[in-house]
Formats: sequence, C-alpha cells, structure tokens
Amino acid sequence: MKLAMIGTGYVGLTTGACLAKVGHDVICVDNDQAKIDVLNKGGMPIYEPGLREIIDEVTRAGRLSFTTDIKHAVQQSVVCFIAVGTPTLETGEPDLAYVENVCRDIAASMGAYHLVVEKSTVPVKTHKWVRTTIERYNKNKTPFDVASNPEFLREGSAVEDFLKPDRIVVGCETDRARDLMTEVYKPFNAPLVITDLASAELIKHASNAFLAMKISFANALAVVCEASDADVKMVTKGMGLDARIGPAFLSAGIGYGGFCFPKDLRAFIRIAEELGYDFGLLKEVERINEDMKHRFVRKIQGVLWNLQGKNIGVLGLAFKPNTDDMRFAPSIDIINELVRRGAKVRAYDPQAMERARAIIQGIEFCARAEDVAEEADLLAIVTEWPEFARLDLAAMKGRMRVPIICDGRNLFERSEVEKLGFTYLGVGR
Repeated sequence: MKLAMIGTGYVGLTTGACLAKVGHDVICVDNDQAKIDVLNKGGMPIYEPGLREIIDEVTRAGRLSFTTDIKHAVQQSVVCFIAVGTPTLETGEPDLAYVENVCRDIAASMGAYHLVVEKSTVPVKTHKWVRTTIERYNKNKTPFDVASNPEFLREGSAVEDFLKPDRIVVGCETDRARDLMTEVYKPFNAPLVITDLASAELIKHASNAFLAMKISFANALAVVCEASDADVKMVTKGMGLDARIGPAFLSAGIGYGGFCFPKDLRAFIRIAEELGYDFGLLKEVERINEDMKHRFVRKIQGVLWNLQGKNIGVLGLAFKPNTDDMRFAPSIDIINELVRRGAKVRAYDPQAMERARAIIQGIEFCARAEDVAEEADLLAIVTEWPEFARLDLAAMKGRMRVPIICDGRNLFERSEVEKLGFTYLGVGR
C-alpha cells in the first residue's frame, strides 16, 4: 500500500521505516528541512537501535523516502498517518495545534479518498475534531475516513516493539477504514483489536497510566523496604511471579522519565477532569515519581554529610538505556539539585552527551565512563546502561577520593560491590 507518515520523530520515523520494511511504500514528511536533509543524506536525527539499518535497507529498495512536501505525500498515498508532536501545555493538557495544522494540510491536498489515521497520542474525542477540521477545509468535498491507531513503542526497543507487537489497536467507524487498516497490518502476526474511535484513543492513555502506576508502586514500596530492612528486588520478584501481576515495570529506582509517561499521565489527569472525574490515583503516581528524584539527592547528601565542594561522578544521563532522549530525564533535576547544593559534577552517557550539553549547565562532561571517578567522593548510577555493569569498579575505586556508590537503578549487587571495598546504597535495599 501507499502510505504517508506525517512527522518524523521517534514514533513517525520508526513506524514509517518498519511499515516500509514489511513491504509498503512510505513517504515520511516533516516541516523541519534540516531533519529531512539529514535523513536524505543517510544520517539519523535520533538514536534508536536497529533503526538506521532498516532505513538504509528500505531507502535502497525504494520503499521509503523523505520530504517536506506534504501535498505530494498526501496525493501519492491512500492512508495518511498523523504522527506529529503533542507537547504539554502549562495546564497539563496536550497542545494539539500541530495535529490541527496537519489536518488542514491534508484537507487541502486530498484529490481522492483518504483514510486519515491518528498515530500521535491524543485525548479521547480528538477524532471528532480531526473529522471536523478536515470537513471544514476540504473544499473539494473529497471523501475520507478517520481512524485511530495508537502506538505502543518503547524508546530503546521501538523497532522490535513495532515488528513484534503484543497487539495492534485500531479504532474506526466504517468497513472501508477497517479493511484498509487490516491490509496495512496484514504482515504482522499479532492480535488486531478493532474498536470504536474513542476506545482506541483511551487505550493508549490508559496503558501508559497503568504502567506508570506500576513503576510508582514499586518506588513507594522501595521506601517501605528501606524503612523495614527488606530488599525491594526480592519483594518485587515474589510479586512478579504472580501471573496476575507480572514482573514488568516493577523495578524500583529514581522514577520514570522520557516524553511519553510524564506527558501522557498529565494529559490523562486533565482529560479526566474535563470529563468530570478527579483521577486522584494518577495524581499520586505523579507525586511519587517526582519524590523519588528528591529522595535520591537526599540519600547522596545523607552519606556525604553535605554536598558543598564534593565531587560526584554521574553515570547515565538519558532517561533510559538505548536512547539519547533527554526529555524529562531524571538526571536533569538530580544534577541541577546537586549543583545547586554546591557539588561538582562530572557526567557520562554513551549516547546522550550532545543533547545533555544543551540542557544541563555547570558540570563537566567526560569522554569515558571511567573518567567520572577521578577524585570523586561518590559515584551515582542514574541510567542503567548495560555497559556500566561491566565497568572495572576496582580500577575506578583507585581513582576516587572516597569509595561510595549510590545506585539509583539497583544495577549492582550490594555483596559484590562491598567486596571491592565500596560503601553501597541502592533504592529500597
């Protein structure tokens, strides 16, 4: 099928490339000329494992192209996906201006029937505004349908998540829309959940809110474990073996970050308020998440007595491993607070250094992970990159002033680290 993907962020670029990989002809559109130039020259605007290889493969095969010309993309396609950003406004609700602008462009560009698909995460009932906007600016009265197809991609494993999905959710109103979306996803071996449009829109927000709730539950549990001399890793292991609960998203730490969970949770709270419901449970999820970052700083200060003039080495800046995404990364608030309290911070991340430099001021960025240990009074593990687990801690200990590790992701085992002569502090342990 001929598809247009409007928006080349994490979702749009991954979705477009993977749909091309399974055989569709895809035109990816973005109004950022610099980003399109990078893609057309074989570069990558983001780091996502496996994505570059797929893009190289399908562009050589002629099934994927990049342009800023939305009219061309729409006229060359039958199904048009909207995958633009929906940033959070100060009120907590998502800014849908980009979605509206794209709808107007699609309406002005259609020459024949089109299926317009919401791929961006949007509030329930957005499909009504998508339809209304296209109808208003559809001067030629070209027939069209609207569908909702929420994404469930995790940064760092987005390619595998797309190619091997747990489920594919499609909200639609007509048989024609249903048949087209069924054809789009025919190459995938996954349950296809067909719903009404409102239910599809809610499935995305409800899923992310529930996963955020599991993380915050594990983090609140970690506080109880520390106060009772229990080990949160053992407690959550015992919980996770219950098939009704499962182990995923029960890892205690310094809180979730990234663009999706914070934004979607805040938006869902706001959506519920507009619908007349005070979703207090999700407000507490958000509060717990913020509190974990402050607890981590207090834990560091507690073991160092005070932070003025102390050298702290930070391992990890991205909000999670296998991505360079710094949006809502816990490292930002943690490092800023450490600096505010007088600490001198040296930091390293395998992929996020360039983005971090534009966000975090007043610290030293190191070329290697080992260098953050130089004259350090404490090592703080902020992102659980696998390569950090393979570091020569004994050698790093030799470069430190004081051998203390504050492990915000429970990456290391206490007994192994203490054998090397470190003082070890985890989360909930």
